[in-house]
Amino acid sequence: MSGMRTYRDPCGVARGLDIIGERWALLVVRDLLLGPRRFNDLLGGLPGVSPNVLSQRLRQLTEHGVVQRRDLGPPTRVHLYELTEWGRALEPILLQFGRWGSRSPQQPDGALGIDSLLLSIKAAFDPARAPALASSYAFHIDSDTYLADVADEAVQLRRGTASNPDAALTTDIDTLRAVCGQQITMAAAVGSGALRLSGDEDARRRLTDLLLAPFTPAPRPATP
Repeated sequence: MSGMRTYRDPCGVARGLDIIGERWALLVVRDLLLGPRRFNDLLGGLPGVSPNVLSQRLRQLTEHGVVQRRDLGPPTRVHLYELTEWGRALEPILLQFGRWGSRSPQQPDGALGIDSLLLSIKAAFDPARAPALASSYAFHIDSDTYLADVADEAVQLRRGTASNPDAALTTDIDTLRAVCGQQITMAAAVGSGALRLSGDEDARRRLTDLLLAPFTPAPRPATP
């Protein structure tokens, strides 16, 4: 790590930036918040990053103890990257940073990634509404499954297999982006067959409410 750039400043902010201040580093952490990923999955979720740069960032984050590599061994010989306990402590910082950044007047042309889209649920979640939304939900997006558990005034999100969720949504990422971007309604997506909802009516309503809350404009205050 001796060749890495440093601010040479003992302030905690500077020391933190020494670790995660390089370009792409925080986005790597963001894409590991919902669970372990393979190198190619990370590469596909970060448009614009080169394999060499991604390898460098993973190596640096691993050296600093933010990320660790787990080898599944034969017969799969798959290498997974995941956050360490210290790395996971970045979650509230990243969510708050995302809330701040979402208010920027500049709107990039790129499409919102699935991890970013689902993390917006956590960023916008109102703990006061947890009792009304308390349930487990599954999101089957293309070939991936994400789980959301609402309980104890919090929502927990992770990649994984679903075990009897109260409601489930199945669709592709383009349809999900269109629904969340209010280009089509949930009802229209279901009617076209591009999106499927399962579970009882009340659980499906709660799932829809949870998913769309970050993308629903807040009502304007009444004019006196």
